[in-house]
Amino acid sequence: MKIYVTGLGVVSGIGIGVSENIEALRQRKHGIGKVTLFPTALDVPVSEVKRSNEELKQLLSLPPQRTVSRTALLGMMAAKEAMDDAGLNLRISPNRPENQLLNQPLTSQKDQRSLRIGFISATSVGGMDLSEHFYESFKKNPGQGRLREVISHDCGASTELIASYLGINDFITTISTACSSAANAIMLGARMIKHGLLDAAIVGGTDALCRFTLNGFNSLMILDKTHCRPFDRSRTGLNLGEGAGYLVLQPESSLQRTPYCELSGYANTNEAYHQTGSSPEGNGAFLSMSEAIASSGVSPEEIDYINVHGTGTPGNDASEGMALRRIFGEHVPPFSSVKAFIGHTLGASEGIEAVYSVLSIDKGMIYPNLNFTEAMPETEQKSGIGLIPETSFQEGIPIRHVLSNSFGFGGNDSSLLFSATNFPA
Repeated sequence: MKIYVTGLGVVSGIGIGVSENIEALRQRKHGIGKVTLFPTALDVPVSEVKRSNEELKQLLSLPPQRTVSRTALLGMMAAKEAMDDAGLNLRISPNRPENQLLNQPLTSQKDQRSLRIGFISATSVGGMDLSEHFYESFKKNPGQGRLREVISHDCGASTELIASYLGINDFITTISTACSSAANAIMLGARMIKHGLLDAAIVGGTDALCRFTLNGFNSLMILDKTHCRPFDRSRTGLNLGEGAGYLVLQPESSLQRTPYCELSGYANTNEAYHQTGSSPEGNGAFLSMSEAIASSGVSPEEIDYINVHGTGTPGNDASEGMALRRIFGEHVPPFSSVKAFIGHTLGASEGIEAVYSVLSIDKGMIYPNLNFTEAMPETEQKSGIGLIPETSFQEGIPIRHVLSNSFGFGGNDSSLLFSATNFPA
């Protein structure tokens, strides 16, 4: 069974919605700047979504007094866009039974109420922003603080809120595997459709910036104090970001529009080399890319573009570069990292970057790897030439296969392969 992408939704530091994101990428307009969402002693750049929580609630038609984590708000924006794009507007459909059976047959290809739709969302921080707000009052007086903010702390709370907003109740679950979370959510959705458990799945991830994340990565000493430089010889660390990205996946039997492309291959491997680092040889990245390519039936030579994980940290980029060399040798396809545009959005990263990868096929786009000047010596071959990412925005070129990487702490590494289809426009 083939799995198709029929809907896209994205929110990031460079825009709300697919159109704003494309235009920012086209104009090389990054979203990196100073922290404004909360006070912090750290002077490091980040990529914030340029809307306050109050503005997001207004855009979502939510009551201003309602307690909703920023993670959930960002997810609602992106997931709603993806559902609307796919033509699955359940928010105006009658409510369905809470305990609808997963094996209920599909009675009508055009009847949305009969579709078994799942929502699989990834996040790493959940409602931490609300927990931090609660703690400010609680630490002064243990009898103070709004308990409804603590209720949103769990990662699954944001997923439940987004699913409720969308009107989904057939299947709801949360994936949290650090930076590969959204990729694994996408894989789970595809597998459930292939096994006949769902007729459509909204899959991806959402994460919001908070003090906990910023301080945690600072303790690892991998935050760049300036604009990050993925795959560059001078790279010293990453810039954190926030946002959300979701795809709608469907099999041919439930299609209601011409799909963007096919999710043709995917793989997850667990290297377990180090709690937070990747092996110098790139074993986990090598395995996830190799297995994703093999599962698609596509040969490495057919891949037209790679959206690399490319965080900008010395270890990650060298490891991923070594893995690329092991697979492609001297003929590494055009590749780039978009994290100098949007920052590293953690659990949301592959949700956002999967959207970009699908758009790469749909519109023939390759994105520039900002701030690149000199190749890493770790990736030099006998020719003495290191890996050089794409540095210009390209559009309207034929792209049939895109590989997208997402590597998490603990060596939880995932790769997705998207391929063009032969469906008539």
